[in-house]
Amino acid sequence: MTPALPQASEILAGLGQAVFVWDLASDAIVWGEQVGAVFPGIPAERLATGAEFARLIEPTQSLRSAALAQSAVHGADGTPYRVEYGVRMSASDPVVWIEETGRWFAGPDGRPLRAQGIVSINNERHVRDEELARLARLDPLTGELNRTHLIAALAETIEEATRFRSTSAFMLLGIDHLARVNDAFGFDVADAVILDVAKRIRARLRGGDVLGRFSGNKFGLILKNCTIDDMNIAAERFLAGIRDEVVPTRSGPVSVTASIGAVSVPRYARSTDEAINRAHETLDAAKRRRAGSFAAWRPNAERDAQRRVNIRVTDEIVTALNERRILLAYEPVVAAGTREGAFHECLVRMDQGDGQVLLAPDIVPVAERLGLIRLVDHRVLELVVAELAASPDVRLSLNISPDTTMDPDWWAGIESLMHAHPGVAERLIVEITETVAIQDIDDVRAFVGRLKHFGSRIAIDDFGAGYTSFRNLRKLGVDIVKIDGAFVQNITHSADDRAFVQTLIDLARRLDIKTVAEWVQDEEAASMLRDWGCDYIQGRLIGLASAERPWGSSPSSAVPVAG
Repeated sequence: MTPALPQASEILAGLGQAVFVWDLASDAIVWGEQVGAVFPGIPAERLATGAEFARLIEPTQSLRSAALAQSAVHGADGTPYRVEYGVRMSASDPVVWIEETGRWFAGPDGRPLRAQGIVSINNERHVRDEELARLARLDPLTGELNRTHLIAALAETIEEATRFRSTSAFMLLGIDHLARVNDAFGFDVADAVILDVAKRIRARLRGGDVLGRFSGNKFGLILKNCTIDDMNIAAERFLAGIRDEVVPTRSGPVSVTASIGAVSVPRYARSTDEAINRAHETLDAAKRRRAGSFAAWRPNAERDAQRRVNIRVTDEIVTALNERRILLAYEPVVAAGTREGAFHECLVRMDQGDGQVLLAPDIVPVAERLGLIRLVDHRVLELVVAELAASPDVRLSLNISPDTTMDPDWWAGIESLMHAHPGVAERLIVEITETVAIQDIDDVRAFVGRLKHFGSRIAIDDFGAGYTSFRNLRKLGVDIVKIDGAFVQNITHSADDRAFVQTLIDLARRLDIKTVAEWVQDEEAASMLRDWGCDYIQGRLIGLASAERPWGSSPSSAVPVAG
């Protein structure tokens, strides 16, 4: 027997839907029989007119009317519209989420006159949409705000504080040495540490304060209505909460500390970019001073002046590179016994275009801080190779910065130049500082091996400043050690310096490594160095660096250089 087809009203009720017709002129709403299934417990009189029904709607009572007004007119068949809203009988009742779809029809004046459609319960969909929206706002590991929404909250806080002339604070909290936890225990343990730190911060926030995950090991904290004194107290509260108890993980307890950089807004930062940059700056300063410490941003005239100088010098360096105003000066190095020339050290200079010349101490530190040193080193390499190619009897040395030792572009440049100019490599000495040599022995050893493969020699510059062991020198296979001039310049007056330099020379000779003494000031010091067995000397006694080529020729303009 064929089952009977249910009435349309039964189907709609089973689906949690109800039909309606709304006469906007009289404001009367006529509902289908299914209305009780959609709005259980709501009296009929509360649903009888648009005005009464609007009082039940959240979040905006005029939501339905606004939806009609904003829809475009589509002609005689009516204009479709769709709107979502919540309905609640009283503040203590749960919200029923409704989706309303229908069509409205215009009167002679083009304004809505009548609407008809269906209302549907969509609680599950609303919950799902809310969950998706929540997940889009939160960091998946910690459940706190993600970076995008943290920055949005910071912008809102700065705007409010500016409008109401109040003071707030923005902090960046960084977990110290998290990479060590990764290396020692694995990423899952590091994640456990991040999660635990987030919970400890959250437990110490005031109501209304905001917490978000800024990046891998950093959290952003927005402390509203927070003075500078309050900021200091709050920072210590957060740091103590992290350092005073170990973090339990499945691999065992892990002890961690954190550092904080903070800035008062809008007093010292009137935009999110300013606040983030200054909090980052002070966080870096805190970490450099001591792990687990706090620093707050303050105006600093000396720092600002230095930054203006940095900007100016950076612009000058880039312009000088483009205009080929990076030059070389040549400082002679001679045999300690005979005073015969051994090689010249090439030192960078920058012609400022007005007759003034900047020396290496004015250029190199700024170029290193601002990431321009690799460009300077590339240009110096080109100039040195051009000099060697133009003068077959000349031997030159050049200094390279720590970053350049591992720069693949520098290697590509030197390989290209050496292949283009056979015989040049054997007359080139590359000087690396001792601090570079002791950072990663294996990497520097590979660097030395590649240069020796070309036929070049390697010198360790400023030896003695970092106290590299002679065992490491032998392992590196360097050819020359240049003794730091700070120990050489006073050997005629300081017994300690004499003992130190003499010991270095003796040990280097036993390892068959040549020695160069820098900053030799007078004949007495030169005689002492010669008697101790030092191979070469350089400094004021021999002659300071000069832009004039002692060998009397200049490189041919036809010599190609790596671009």
